[in-house]
Amino acid sequence: MHEPISGQVYATFYLILGAVGVPANVLAIVILTRRKCGLSKCITYYLVAMAVSDLMVIVTSVILNRIFSVYFPASFLSITPVCCLKTVLLYATKDSSVWLTVAFTFDRCVAICCQKLKTKYCTERTAAVVIGVVCTLSCLRSIPWYFAFTPLYVFNNVPWYCNFKSDFYTSPPWIAFAMVNLVGTPFLPIFLILLFNALIVRHILVSSRIRRALLGKKIAECGNDPEMENRRQSIILLLAISANFILLWLTFVAHFIFARINASYIYSTSSPMFVFAEAGYVLLLLSCSTNTCIYAVIQVKFREEMKYIIIYPLRQIVKLFKP
Repeated sequence: MHEPISGQVYATFYLILGAVGVPANVLAIVILTRRKCGLSKCITYYLVAMAVSDLMVIVTSVILNRIFSVYFPASFLSITPVCCLKTVLLYATKDSSVWLTVAFTFDRCVAICCQKLKTKYCTERTAAVVIGVVCTLSCLRSIPWYFAFTPLYVFNNVPWYCNFKSDFYTSPPWIAFAMVNLVGTPFLPIFLILLFNALIVRHILVSSRIRRALLGKKIAECGNDPEMENRRQSIILLLAISANFILLWLTFVAHFIFARINASYIYSTSSPMFVFAEAGYVLLLLSCSTNTCIYAVIQVKFREEMKYIIIYPLRQIVKLFKP
């Protein structure tokens, strides 16, 4: 049920997540759009799109949905039509974030494993088209959620809050829609990400053995191989983003499966299942704020740009007060 949630722990966490997630994603967007991180334009397109979609997830799911529900439970956002529209935006941004991660993984898979296709597929134009298609399909696929709810109650002829329709869990069309939605996000994305990463790792291991065999003597003399170092950095970035996505979605998936098996969907705030469900949702939203940390840990140039952007305004302020 989409009712106002309770619990000081969750309320505080969502407040912190919103306060950290928005500036983190904005910072990532600014740094990546400056194009000084040594990344190709194609990769930059995907990473910027992922940062924008993650920012939109924080805005819709954390700020408009969770924080407003806790601190402003009777605001205009709780009126049923607005609540339904908010839910559509919530699912659309979440699906965009997930499938952009899949698109980025596939792009890297093509770039590493299919050299002939790389020159045609791994381009700025293709990246822009793929990003546009993913976002459009995510929005279209989320429209049915608008019709999945009824008012929780009506006061002075004004419908309030979003409550799933009585036949949502029993009607075959709605059950089919829910299952297709779950397969689309996140079962199929998780499978595809694991598949693409497996192909990438396999290709890199095979090519590394061949390269070492061919250039063994030169590598021994020079002490390092710049090409292999670049590949290593790329695979670490890709695997970190993929592992972050999969691990933080597992709890949500486990709860959904458990709830469907046991046919239990509504819990009191004191129920262990409520804690289980909220933990899954919390980790799901957390995945939209951690990519910036991954970039900062792995990419040296990203860290340098981040320091510059943070320190530059402080330097200007200091200059103003210097005699």
